[in-house]
Amino acid sequence: MKLIIPGRLPGLNDYIAAERTNRYKAAAMKKEAEGLVIAAARKSLRGWRARYPVMMYYLWVEKDRRRDKDNVSGYGRKIIQDALVKAGYLRNDGWADIVGFADDFSVNKGNPHIEVVIEEVQP
Repeated sequence: MKLIIPGRLPGLNDYIAAERTNRYKAAAMKKEAEGLVIAAARKSLRGWRARYPVMMYYLWVEKDRRRDKDNVSGYGRKIIQDALVKAGYLRNDGWADIVGFADDFSVNKGNPHIEVVIEEVQP
């Protein structure tokens, strides 16, 4: 399955800055980002649910190279996986349900987005 999320998600530095300002602001930021992921999943995944553990391949398409790759992907994966669990696409985001993930990066000034390919791994 392929999930396409338009735009960018907050990075880890954004979350840390919000948390230092006000923990409620950081929680609201994460909730809003999860909402964007869930809305994109409803369009892309259309009723699909993982029955087996999954491998997740991420393509992070940024508008420029200003944010560090680990800033983009580390917190972004957390948001995406938590949202997919919350919406019922994944059973959980622990070791038993996500066998691994891989990240790749690209730049497209006019079309920043995130592509997530989810492959079920049958035991």
